[in-house]
Amino acid sequence: MELVIGTRKWSSWSMRPWLVLKHVGADFTETLVELREEGVTQPAIAAHSPSGLVPALKTDGIVIWDSLAICEFLAERFPQARLWPQDPHARALARAAACEMHSGFQSLRGECPLALDVAPHRPSLSPATEANVRRIVRLWSDLLNRFGGPFLGGPDWGVADAFYTPVASRFHTYGVRLSDYGDLGAAGAYCERLLETPEFQAWAAGA
Repeated sequence: MELVIGTRKWSSWSMRPWLVLKHVGADFTETLVELREEGVTQPAIAAHSPSGLVPALKTDGIVIWDSLAICEFLAERFPQARLWPQDPHARALARAAACEMHSGFQSLRGECPLALDVAPHRPSLSPATEANVRRIVRLWSDLLNRFGGPFLGGPDWGVADAFYTPVASRFHTYGVRLSDYGDLGAAGAYCERLLETPEFQAWAAGA
């Protein structure tokens, strides 16, 4: 397998399937395309990805060009990793959480982009971004309390956790105190837990 990714310090989309591949211990090669290089980045990505976007996973003679689709493929390829919870209710809600991250939280994405090269600081946030943070706190707290943690679907780290790891990094970079947004402790502890995983630590070390 070959995973085509964008610049590590910026590409949250690339981070998610990379974390999953590392977690399952897959044998894969990594092809890096540097982002934000005018006249260079887009042709370089187009050489690998039919959508013109990263990440893209090359495997079995096909190219999978969407981060969630890549993670679904890996969950099927490595069932022993339990990338989705075994319990059907936990699995459904973990999928819902991952899909909400995949398609939502536009204000947070735009206002607080992934920036592993930036020292932590605390800018003021717009009302729309603050609403995004409150929703994430509620989502994390509900799933952690419902299924007992330490991860969103229960005891096993999975796809949903991979999808929220870049969010945890954003909260760290932009000094977002989750207690200011309704967290009673569970969401903040989960945020720190994501940043302490060996997979994220390995990604950040290469940024």
